[in-house]
This record gives sequence, C-alpha cells and structure tokens, in this order.
Amino acid sequence: MPDLTSFFRFAAVPLAAAVAAIAAVPAAAQDMALPYDLPVMPETTISPGIAQGLLPDADAPVRFVQDSGDIDENILLPAQGPHSEDDRKYARDYFAIAGGVITVPSYNGSDERNVLPAFYFRGRYKGFAFSTRGTNFQVDLIRQKRGQKTDIKFGPIINLRSDRTGRIKDAQVEALGDRKLAVEAGISAGVTHTGVVTSGYDQVGIRLVALKDISGRHGSWVVSPTIDYGTPLSKRAYIGVSASMNVYGKGFGRYYFDVDPVGSAASGLPVYSGAGRKATLGKYTIGLAGAYGLSGDLRKGFVLIGGAQYGRMTSRFADSPIVDIAGSKNQWLAGGGVAYQF
Repeated sequence: MPDLTSFFRFAAVPLAAAVAAIAAVPAAAQDMALPYDLPVMPETTISPGIAQGLLPDADAPVRFVQDSGDIDENILLPAQGPHSEDDRKYARDYFAIAGGVITVPSYNGSDERNVLPAFYFRGRYKGFAFSTRGTNFQVDLIRQKRGQKTDIKFGPIINLRSDRTGRIKDAQVEALGDRKLAVEAGISAGVTHTGVVTSGYDQVGIRLVALKDISGRHGSWVVSPTIDYGTPLSKRAYIGVSASMNVYGKGFGRYYFDVDPVGSAASGLPVYSGAGRKATLGKYTIGLAGAYGLSGDLRKGFVLIGGAQYGRMTSRFADSPIVDIAGSKNQWLAGGGVAYQF
C-alpha cells in the first residue's frame, strides 16, 4: 500500500505573501499560523476497521507555526505508481495542496482579529520531503525509507516573519509604527515514531526549530520545541493534538514588544524595556486538528481539514503594553479548508 504523509498548515498571511515564502517552523519560529497534520499511509496491512496503509505520517503530527505564520501540515499519498513495491527503497513520491481561510490576531499579542486566505503545499520526491508551514519553507535532507517506523528529520528552513508589518487594528499599536518584514533562516530537527499508544498506526513526534534573523530586522533568534500526537480514527477520519513553546532572544523582544520614549509619546502607551532585557519564554500553544476524507479514503482525493489553537503570551512579553494594555495574553487561531493529494 502507499505510504503516506500528510500535513496541512494554514499560514496567517495573505496568499501573495505565502507564495513568496511559505512554510512555517514547527511550533516554531512563527507565532501566528496554524499547523495541520493529516494522516499518512504505511505499507503494511491494517487491522479491521482501518484501511490498509492508513497511518499518520512520520512528519505529520499536528504542529503550530507561530508568528505571521507558526502552527504545521500534511495530507495523503496517491495510489501505487507504475513501478513495483518490491523495487522501491524509499517512501513513495507524492504531492499535496490545500487552501482555506484562517482567523488570527492582527499581531502577536493582539485582541483584534483578521480573517485571511491560507494555503499549503507539501510533497516528497525520492525520499526527500519538503513542505510549506505558515510562512516557512523547509526541506528534510534525511531520506525516508519505505516502511520504517522511526523517522528522523533534519534540514534547513527559511521563514518570513510579517508580524506588525500591517493589518494592525489597534490605534495605539499602529501609532508605534510598522515593523519591516524579517527573513529568518535555520534548521529543523526531530524524530517521529509510529505505533505507540492506541494501535500500530498512531504516531508521536518531537521537533525542535531554531531560526536566526538574516535580514537585520530584529537581529535575534527564536527556538521552538514541539510535541505532537496523531491517530487515524477510521479509513476516512484522522485527529491530532500538539503542544509547543517559543523562546525568543533579546533583540526579538526589543523589536516587537518594547516601547521606547518616542513610541510612547506617539501611542500613549507607557515606556517599556522588559522584553528586550534577556532571552525569554514568550509564548506557549496547544492545538487540535482533524481531517475527513470526502472520497471515503484519506489516502486519495479531496479531504476536509480544520483545526484550532490556543496560545498564551507569558513572562516579559505578556507584560508588554502592546499585550497587557492594548492586546491580550490569550491568543486564538482557527481555520478550515479543503486539501487534495496527487
């Protein structure tokens, strides 16, 4: 049976921006996007009640790309190709695309919301996987072999961080001035194991994403560990949960959350320098995502996908006036759409 990895993540950015640099770091480096992982299909026979080969992908746990983008992810694999199973060494090639809408805070820490279009693209070719997640694009340089239960991931990521570059609904925060689009680069590493709790087909994964600003905007870094779990409920249904946190460098806090005297005079918000004082655990998130195969089989055709994420600003970030006075510590994301795999 076709092995399959599926993941779909909504980006909290307009389609045009998403095209430019799509994908998001695992719970990661982003702070405002939504990760969705759909099922994957192994190449072994499944017990009654679950179609042969239905399995959450080794890269499929639900994730969260945060920032103008951070929540994560997939979809499913096509039917067997022209070559025989016996001759194939690596996991099957596939491509998946999805589109929909997502509702997100107008900036990281805002209590106002924007509704935006979102899309996702993911695939695998000759064992090498790639995906868009939020506003990130990443490639897994470790080939996935056919039928393996433990999958190690490692590869480069590039991310566009568009937080506070526009669409700000709060007048005081808008008076502080827009931030420039930041380009971040880094690595993503993790491991996923199949067959853990409920059956031989559920999946648990841990992942770490590290990003560094290479555009000279905030001049700092973000590190995001994530843990996720997903399981097929039947041949046509899948559900996944995820938890993550974001640790930010001093420059990040200074650029996005501090308020200098000039900004204070323009906005009426008090002067604040706490966020840029030292590296800080600035946010944690938990989320739920699911998928339902319209064709009756998650491995092919159209699939309905949806999910929600709750995030909370913490520590020095939560004390920033743009959060504590103008915004909210509680951050909600939700979205839905349709995916297709071929």
